[in-house]
Amino acid sequence: MEKSNKNEVMSESNIPIWALQEDELFSRLGTDTAHGLSAAEAAARLESVGLNAISQGEQTPAWVIFLRQFKSPIVVLLVVAAGLSFSFQEWLDGIAILVVIFINAVIGFYMEFQAGRSMDALKKMVSISVKVLRDGTLTEINSEMLVPGDVIYLEAGDMTPADARLYNSAQIQLDEASLTGESVPVEKAPAVLPADTPLAEQSNLLFKGTFVTKGNGWAVVFGTGMNTELGKIAHLVGTSEQAATPLEKKLAAFSGRLIKITIGLVAVIFAVGVMGGKPIVEMLETAIALGVAAVPEGLPIVATLALAQGMLRLARHNVIVRKLSAVETLGGTTVICTDKTGTLTQNKMEVEALASPGGAWAKRDDETLLPAGRLPKAQYDRLLQIAILCNNADIAAHKGDFTEIGDPLETGLLKFALRQGEDINGRRLQCPKLSEIPFSSETKIMATQHQTPEGNMVFAKGAAEDLLECCSSLLDSDKNVPITPQHRKVWLVEAEKMASSGMKVIAGAFKSDAKTSKSLTENLVFAGLFGLIDPPRKEIPAAIQECRAAGIEVVMVTGDHPATAKAIGRQLGIIDSDETEVVLGKDMPDFEKLSAADKSRWAATKIFARVSPKQKLDLVSVFQERKDIVGMTGDGVNDAPALKKADIGIAMGQRGTQVAQEVADMVLRDDSFASIVTAIRQGRVIFDNIRKFVVFLLSCNLSELLVIASVSLLFLHFQLKPLQILFINLVTDVLPALALGVTAGSPGIMAHRPRNPDEPIIDRARWRRIIFYSVVLSAGTIGAVYFSHFFIHAGDDWLVQRCNNILFFTLIFSQLFHVFNMGSIDAPFWRTEVVRNRYVWYAIVACIFIIVGLYLIEPIRTALSVVPMSAADWGVSIGTGLLAMVIIRLGKHLEFFQNEKL
Repeated sequence: MEKSNKNEVMSESNIPIWALQEDELFSRLGTDTAHGLSAAEAAARLESVGLNAISQGEQTPAWVIFLRQFKSPIVVLLVVAAGLSFSFQEWLDGIAILVVIFINAVIGFYMEFQAGRSMDALKKMVSISVKVLRDGTLTEINSEMLVPGDVIYLEAGDMTPADARLYNSAQIQLDEASLTGESVPVEKAPAVLPADTPLAEQSNLLFKGTFVTKGNGWAVVFGTGMNTELGKIAHLVGTSEQAATPLEKKLAAFSGRLIKITIGLVAVIFAVGVMGGKPIVEMLETAIALGVAAVPEGLPIVATLALAQGMLRLARHNVIVRKLSAVETLGGTTVICTDKTGTLTQNKMEVEALASPGGAWAKRDDETLLPAGRLPKAQYDRLLQIAILCNNADIAAHKGDFTEIGDPLETGLLKFALRQGEDINGRRLQCPKLSEIPFSSETKIMATQHQTPEGNMVFAKGAAEDLLECCSSLLDSDKNVPITPQHRKVWLVEAEKMASSGMKVIAGAFKSDAKTSKSLTENLVFAGLFGLIDPPRKEIPAAIQECRAAGIEVVMVTGDHPATAKAIGRQLGIIDSDETEVVLGKDMPDFEKLSAADKSRWAATKIFARVSPKQKLDLVSVFQERKDIVGMTGDGVNDAPALKKADIGIAMGQRGTQVAQEVADMVLRDDSFASIVTAIRQGRVIFDNIRKFVVFLLSCNLSELLVIASVSLLFLHFQLKPLQILFINLVTDVLPALALGVTAGSPGIMAHRPRNPDEPIIDRARWRRIIFYSVVLSAGTIGAVYFSHFFIHAGDDWLVQRCNNILFFTLIFSQLFHVFNMGSIDAPFWRTEVVRNRYVWYAIVACIFIIVGLYLIEPIRTALSVVPMSAADWGVSIGTGLLAMVIIRLGKHLEFFQNEKL
C-alpha cells in the first residue's frame, strides 16, 4: 500500500493519545480548537488516509453469482435429461436443453445482480453527517469525509463518527455497548489518563460507532475508518451474509412444498405415459421438464428484486428503508403514532409572540417586529439574552436567507434575535459559556452558565410548567418580585392561552451570582414566555384522510403542550372537535400498573401530550397487545427503545438523532407524515405485486400441468414436447412476471383495511382463483385443438404436428394475455393498474417478437417441432387466449371470489 497512513504518522510518539497533555495532543494532530483544519489540509489528509468508512469486505464477483445459478436441483434434473438425450443420440434435444439451462442461468444472474445493485444503491443513500470545525466555521459534512485532526461537536443522539479525544464537555455520557458490551451509559470527561489505562477505562476517548446518550462535547479526531477500535474488530470478524427476510423464507418453504407435490404428480404422469405406450426417454424428459414447469424456482429471487426495487421507489419518495423485511410489514400497518413537530408541521419555527410580567407583544399586531417598544427594556434584554446564550444552535443570515445548524426551536429563537438587530456571535464572545445542563426529556429544561459583564449569570429555558417550578421570583419591570402560587397559576393560564392558538410555548428564566453547575436550575427568576409558531404542512390533512379511508388510526404523541397539540390536531383532522380528550403524560401510569380500562382509554385516544419516551414505549405495548401493527415516529436518543419495539420504527432524517436513525426500520428524509402514508401505500403495492406474480406464475404453471396430465391420462396423441414446455416458461413466465413486480398499484389500494401480517401469501381465496384460472387456461388450450380439428379442418385426419402446434401456441397466448387478469376489479379493465403498466406491454411485445423469431428461424423451429400454420389456426390460438382472458375477468366478479380483490 503506497499511501502513507496519517493515523500511524500521528502516533509515532511512545505516549498514547489518551495520556497526552492537551497542548501535546493538538500539536501531534496538527490542529487547534479555534479554527480546526483548513479545507485544503483536510483534503490532503483525506487523500492520504482515505474515507472514514469500515470496509464491508469484497463484493461477490459477478462470475460467482453466475455460477450459483447452476446449483439448483432443477438444473441437475435438466442436465440429467440432456445426458439421456445425448445417450439416445437425440443431439438436437440435448443441445436445446443445455441452451435452456444457460438462458435460465443468465436470467437468474441478471435478477440477482440487479437486486444486489439496488441494495448497494440504498446503502449509499444512508449517510451520517457530523458537525465539524473547518476554517473556523462549524459546518455539517458527511462523516466519511472526516480525517485525523478534525475538531467535532457531538450532542445527545449523535453517533460518534470516528475515534476522538474529548477536550471540552458538558455532562456527556455514551452508550458503548456496540464496542464493549456494557449496557450502562459511560460518563466521559476531558482528562489526562495514565499510559497503561485499559480500553474500557479510557474515559477521555470517544470511539467510532458509540452513541452520545446525554450532554454534549467537543473532541478532536485521531483515528478514522479501519484505524479505529471498531475497524479493528470489523477486520477480525470479517463479513457475514445478510439473512433472508421472512417473506423470502415463506417463498422458499412454499417452493419446497410445491416441489414435493409436483414430484408425486409427475411420477403418476410418467407411469401413465409409459403404460400408454409412450417411449420411456420421451416420458422421462417430459416428466423432468414438467417438474421444472410446475415449480416457480426463481420465486424468492424475483421477490427479492421486487422488494429491492420497491425500496428504491420509496427512496425517490424521501423514504429510506433500512431493513428489507420492513417493506413486508408496511402494508399491514394499522396504527401510526406520530410526533407533531416537524412531522405534522413544517419545522420552521418563528417567534410569534412574547409575554412577560411587564407587557406582551404579538407579531400579528406589530408587523415591524419591534417588541422592544412593547416590553420594559430590562425584560426585553433578558429574553434576548436567554434566546441567544441558552442556545446551542448556530445561524448566519445572507440576503434574507438563513443558514441554520441545530434544533429548529433554537434556530427560531436566533432568527428572532437577528431580526431585532442583535449580533449573536458578538454577544456570545462577550459572554462565554462556563457550564451547561443540557435539555432532557425528563427535566424539560436547559440551563447555561456564562461569564458576563454583570458577573456570572445563568440563563434557562424550558416547558412553562417545569421552569416555573424552578423559579423563586419573577422580573416585573426591572425588579425581582417573589413568585407566589397565584403568579404561577396566572402564567400557566397565559401559556395555555398561547398554546391553544397553536403556538409552541417556551418559558425563559435567569439568575445572577451562580457559583456551581449543580444549582443552575434553583432559585431562578422568571422572565417571560416565547410563543413560536410552526405551521402545519399543507399536505397532511389529505394524508390523514387517506389513512382513515385505509383503516389506519393516526395518533399524535408529542412532548408539547396539550393545548398546542389539540389546536394542531383539530386543524389537521386528527380530531373533530375541541371536546376530544387529550391524555397527559403525568396521567399515564406505568404499563405494569395499567388496568383494562386504562388500556381501552389509551387505545381510543387520538392525542397524547407531554409524553416521555418511556410512555411512548408503553403506548406501543398497549397497541401491540391489541394485535395492532404499530408505526412509531421518533427523533431523540430516548425514543430509540420505542422505535425498536414498534413494528415499524420511523426516524426523522432532518432533525432525527443518529441513534434514532440507527435503530429505525425506515428514515424520512423530509420528516413529513405524508411520506409515512406514501411508504404504507408503497408497502401495500409491493406486497400486492408479489402476490400478483406468485398467482400469475402458479396459475400458468398449474395450467401446463393440467394440460400435460389431461393429454396423458386421456391418451391423446398431441402431447407437448419437453423443449416446448421449457420455452413456454421462458417466454410467458419471466418477462410478464418481472413486469408485474413494478406495477404502480391499484387505484383503490388504500381503500381496503390493512392485511393481517400472519396470513399466508396465498390464502384460500387466492388458491380458488389459481385453480379457476388454471382450469380455464388448460380447458381452453385443449379445446382449441378440438375446435381446429372439427370446425377448420373438418374431415381431415388428425395431424399430430398441427395439433401439437395449436396446443403449444394457444397455451403461450393464453398465458401472455392472462397477465391482464392480475389487475384489480376496483376499476374498469382498461384503467386497471396492470393494463396501465407500460412494462407489461413491453414484456408482451418482446414475447411476441420471440415467438415470431422462433417461427421464422429454421433451426429453432425444428428444435421445437413447429410446422407452418394457417391463418385460421393462428386465429384459433390467439382468439382462444383472448376468450380465456375474458372468461377469467368475468369470473372474478362472481360472489365466490368477492372476499378478496386482486
